[in-house]
Amino acid sequence: MADTYDLVILGSGPGGYVAAIRASQLGLKVAIVERERLGGICLNWGCIPTKALLRTSEIYHYMQNAESYGLKADNVGFDLAKVVDRSRKVAGQLNAGVKGLMKKNKVTVVEGVGTVTAKGKLSVKQGDKTVDLEAKNIIVATGARARDLPFAKADGKTIWTYRHAMVPTEMPTKLLVIGSGAIGVEFASFYNDMGADVTIVEMLPRILPVEDEEVSAFMDKALTKQGIKLLTQTGLEALAPSANGVTAKIKGKDGKVTEETFSHAIVAIGIVPNTENIGLEALGVETDRGHIKTDGYGRTNVDGIWAIGDVTGAPWLAHKASHEGIIAVEKIAGGSPHQMDKANIPGCTYSRPQVASVGMTEAKAKEAGYELKVGKFPFIGNGKAIALGEAEGFVKTVFDAKTGELLGAHMVGAEVTELIQGYVVARQLETTEAELMETVFAHPTLSEMMHESVLAAYGRAIHY
Repeated sequence: MADTYDLVILGSGPGGYVAAIRASQLGLKVAIVERERLGGICLNWGCIPTKALLRTSEIYHYMQNAESYGLKADNVGFDLAKVVDRSRKVAGQLNAGVKGLMKKNKVTVVEGVGTVTAKGKLSVKQGDKTVDLEAKNIIVATGARARDLPFAKADGKTIWTYRHAMVPTEMPTKLLVIGSGAIGVEFASFYNDMGADVTIVEMLPRILPVEDEEVSAFMDKALTKQGIKLLTQTGLEALAPSANGVTAKIKGKDGKVTEETFSHAIVAIGIVPNTENIGLEALGVETDRGHIKTDGYGRTNVDGIWAIGDVTGAPWLAHKASHEGIIAVEKIAGGSPHQMDKANIPGCTYSRPQVASVGMTEAKAKEAGYELKVGKFPFIGNGKAIALGEAEGFVKTVFDAKTGELLGAHMVGAEVTELIQGYVVARQLETTEAELMETVFAHPTLSEMMHESVLAAYGRAIHY
């Protein structure tokens, strides 16, 4: 006989486990099905462990440049195994934390491979055993996996996905990063700071192509200055293991194909949603290029089947998944949540320097027909940034000239992934330039640049 619940969630990533907690808070009887580790890719193999690695490379960079702070640090080096071990321990600690949260919130955790067998029914395979579950509502939160090159599948030896790149057994000497989105740039930044010779290949005309053009241009110069070789409008014709590592045939913007050998390559060309073989086809759940189609509440076209997170399409971000999970659960419980507004989801890249943004780029706002007021303020004009020794970067704000609406905000520089939330809150509250101008910002802080950027859009910047 099947175990019966109000809600069963398939997948325990940042969408699934957050949805489970909120459902329990609302009085629902909840089960969550997970085939690997609680916390999903983000916690175990993505967001969190990569930030642990990037923190290590950041400190290593500072140690190598200690003299600029009046300090001495001789014979600076690192133990790669210990670097990886710290990252894994951070992930392990958080995995244990999610287990504790499931227990605290009385969420039943069912380990195994789940399949939706009919509306309101799942079977979970646990080795030779199968457990049957029933629920009026099912949320699919199965996430996504790294996309392989069609002509060169990752082998974990010299051709890596992000997962391999997080647990290296050897340090690359000459690294090829294929793709310049957030994942590609973060790994390029980490390995470059740890001493590898890094090349990024990008098919599009600029790196970080979803960001504002001025941000992309700044990052191009910053990463080039750090020694990273950037090849834009460049394609990869072939990639194959060789005696010395991996050999790549690279087609440049001039059409010429060159051959070059690298010790390792990281493939960072996007993701594939995990929607196959979980029973969706038989139920007639609509998908678009593998991603499940949903409305603003997470509902699919099949009654009682919901979907959240990476399986539903861009942006493929943990915080988007978590918020979608809460919206879906509150709707299931009979509440009246606001529909998901993707325009207010911040995007962050944790490279050196960092990148953060929310809303429209200047180009997109122009395309949409807005008359604009644009403000920009540089890090070099901020006392805290200079004191930190982090005087490179800028904050850019884009306003509707007619209404004062904050259409978008774009940042590059130290700690901007923390600063961006101020503009996210401003957009959520539908703040105009007037409120932002009248807000008092503490001194000395990096956040003062946010104020100055707003003032600059209206010709009122004080310190630049």
